[in-house]
Amino acid sequence: MRLLFGSFFTFMLAAAIGLGATWLTLTRGVAFGTLTIGAWTAWPKNGSVDIDPYAHAMIARTGQLPIGMGDGVAFFARSDDAGHDFDGRCNFVISGMTPAARYWTLTLDDLQGRLVANTLHRHGFTSDEIVRDIDGQFTINVGPRARPGNWLPTGGIERFVLVLRLYDTPIGVATGTTKEGPMPSVMRKGCS
Repeated sequence: MRLLFGSFFTFMLAAAIGLGATWLTLTRGVAFGTLTIGAWTAWPKNGSVDIDPYAHAMIARTGQLPIGMGDGVAFFARSDDAGHDFDGRCNFVISGMTPAARYWTLTLDDLQGRLVANTLHRHGFTSDEIVRDIDGQFTINVGPRARPGNWLPTGGIERFVLVLRLYDTPIGVATGTTKEGPMPSVMRKGCS
């Protein structure tokens, strides 16, 4: 009886730890083969046949299709360069340049991967429409109140994610290069 109880307890403990670790991995977006540059993190292998099982399960769970490895790479930022989590009631400034890419988009998503709703229906910018400085750099203000120039409204949501998609770029695993590119910096500029 004691052996049966001990075996059952061990099995239940192992199942709880295994299922808990799997749930944590799938809900937190933890996957192998990450590429991190500043506040930006990408998983270039997610769009290839070399995708790891946890990333594959996460994609099946969320239904979001990754960018194909030959097409580009998507970088996600959940906090600024100093490590402050994004809060839709605060103001953030994204500035600088992007790595070499034929085309790029920057969107403001909620934690479920959907575009953040706002009254202006302004959800992001593309490399074609961004207003740049004389030296080719750009500045994007992200916050609840309107700002001059490039501005993304947060709609006052509590948490959000910035997604920078680079199309036809040398950054990533496909070309074997993982060196840091000129990724835009992300700084918090106060909260309302």
